[in-house]
Amino acid sequence: MTDLTPHQAAILGVVLAGGQSRRMGGADKALVELAAKPLIAHVVARLAPQVGQLAINTNGDKDRFGMLGLPVFADTIGGHAGPLAGVLAAMRFAAKLDRHFTHVATAATDTPFFPEDLVAYLAAAATTPDTIAMATSGGNRHPVFALWPTALADDLERWLAETDTLKVMAWVKRHRFAPVGFASAPDGADPFFNINTPEDLAAAERTAEGTLV
Repeated sequence: MTDLTPHQAAILGVVLAGGQSRRMGGADKALVELAAKPLIAHVVARLAPQVGQLAINTNGDKDRFGMLGLPVFADTIGGHAGPLAGVLAAMRFAAKLDRHFTHVATAATDTPFFPEDLVAYLAAAATTPDTIAMATSGGNRHPVFALWPTALADDLERWLAETDTLKVMAWVKRHRFAPVGFASAPDGADPFFNINTPEDLAAAERTAEGTLV
């Protein structure tokens, strides 16, 4: 672990790991290899030094991530395929741990180039205990890359039970919200470039040399 601020040490990092991807030929996207390592391994390596502890959220076979040596937990509610179900599960998981985690920082399993100072900037933007801080780049929001106060768990659970929408921002806008802008890479690439297709994977392979651990 690198030197963390007290705020960062109280943050649980969670990788939101989905299942099969039709656009990737039905493969488990988290286990698709980039630079000879599973995508999720790159995300774990990048997020781990930024938070107090790390875990994985998935509704699939937990054993497929056994090589990472991290806690794995499923959603706590059914019927919601959206990322907010994973955020809620992460908040509930954080509450069960021995350490006191005030926030959860989430990252997507298919986005291996996100900033190494992501959590530090999100934490700095969360100027009140109930602020949700979210990454942006190029004028676009990245709802999966955000810092979530665990104190909002009950409100999120009620909202998911009462609404049919899976849109993250519909719930976020009910609360204090701080967008946090991140610059493009020196080559102009979006740091939140995500891999959805074989073509994306090929582009990521070209970017990976000298970028990934």
